[in-house]
Amino acid sequence: RYLSGLSAEVKDIYGNEPGRFQPVVLQDVERQTVLGDNGWLGGALSAPNQHGMHTLVMEFRDWNGLRILKTLYAKFVVISDIVDISGNIEADRRLTNDRLYRLNGAVFVRNGATLTIDPGTVIIGQPGSEPPSVLVVTRNGKIRAEGTRSRPIIMTSARNPGDRLRGDWGGLILLGRAPVNVSGGVFNIEGLPASEDTRYGGTDPEYDCGTLRHVRVEYAGSIFAPNNEANSFTWGGCGTKTVAEYLQASYGLDDSFEWFGGTMNAKYLVGGLGADDFLDFQLGYTGKIQFGFFYQDSDNPGNRGLEGDNSEYDQNATPLSKPVIFNALFVGSGVAGFDEANAPGLYLRRGSGGTVNNTIVARFFSTGLHIDGAATEAQIDANNITMNGILLWNNNIQNNAPATIAGQVRSGASTAFANGQRGQGRQFWVGDPMLRRPFEVNDPDFRPRPESVVFRANWIQPPDDGFFDQTARYIGGAGDIAWWEEWTSFLTDADIKK
Repeated sequence: RYLSGLSAEVKDIYGNEPGRFQPVVLQDVERQTVLGDNGWLGGALSAPNQHGMHTLVMEFRDWNGLRILKTLYAKFVVISDIVDISGNIEADRRLTNDRLYRLNGAVFVRNGATLTIDPGTVIIGQPGSEPPSVLVVTRNGKIRAEGTRSRPIIMTSARNPGDRLRGDWGGLILLGRAPVNVSGGVFNIEGLPASEDTRYGGTDPEYDCGTLRHVRVEYAGSIFAPNNEANSFTWGGCGTKTVAEYLQASYGLDDSFEWFGGTMNAKYLVGGLGADDFLDFQLGYTGKIQFGFFYQDSDNPGNRGLEGDNSEYDQNATPLSKPVIFNALFVGSGVAGFDEANAPGLYLRRGSGGTVNNTIVARFFSTGLHIDGAATEAQIDANNITMNGILLWNNNIQNNAPATIAGQVRSGASTAFANGQRGQGRQFWVGDPMLRRPFEVNDPDFRPRPESVVFRANWIQPPDDGFFDQTARYIGGAGDIAWWEEWTSFLTDADIKK
């Protein structure tokens, strides 16, 4: 069945409406094509004669067809033409899902313009352009990219599926006027040559950088200069009116999600198979994050799960980096970091604060937690670093570490903190989270099994502040509900090429 491009009407491949679907019994077969003349279903499905994004849904049911065992979703888009975008967007513009948009070089939304992107729209970044392709929403621009579960907005590489690489294009950058802790309160975003269009920061903690919902950014992180890459998603000086929900970053060459100062909040984040860190913050970021899972594998290693800095320029700068994070899962690759020898699951340094609660850290080659440096350790004693409900499992693989807090956590202040002997470290556990399919290539499931310790009764409850979901009294990125269903994609290019 699929959703037609311009309506919510659902039909099966034969044109039947729900209630008249015709099941197809599949025999045991080797890997093969589902559609097409030689596939399981033959040539029954042809592309609808409607532009836009469509969804092919395959349901695997039990023997009598009553209970759904597994649902698979495939998105495909019918377009009328390809539109090239280059230079600046200086007047309101709308991108629609009946066209494919190709970025060439750095594209800045500026001069008071608002860029609106319709659900189901696909944007591709052109590899090899000079400068690399990147979409930047400046302090003088806005973005409204509101996809839906059935029609996410996809920003990916212009290479053919199967040939895409980390760093094919730059990624998505949003800049605003919320506070950052640098001298003068304004800075230039990393990864791009400094200009008025790359500046961020100010005095408005509510500043609205725009709206992102159900958006995927894939194969981003182009290198603009040595040690100067763009991230998949970047926010600089964005305030509390900024919306960031249901976002997926895949195969980035740098960080999956990074905040440079600001106060904005984010929910429902998926980061996978990136080369650097998965959540990264610095320069006075004070926002809130809830629900996220972030994973690597041995074929696609990254670095740290969470990397938090106050400031590399002044470790005592204010406002202090001190985000509040609930319900996250970090799964390491089990091998050495991509290019960082010390790549823990949770890593705070350079005077950073932060609150991390109800979180799982598993399978990191380095330790599960490292609070690094005297300035950062001082934040432990000032109660600016708090953690409650941290489940550690199979970390510090490089040292064949035992399943104890001392084995899973960096020695010294980090261990004293995790043991509750210094500061506000509470409820650190070592044990198997019993996740369902965390390492299933192309189809991971990061929900825990019902008997997991994740569901025990006395984990901390998220605060009642209008942002956090207080019902999430479990630890990790998901309870029983697969909130990432349908709008995400975990299909690897290696398998596409097969």
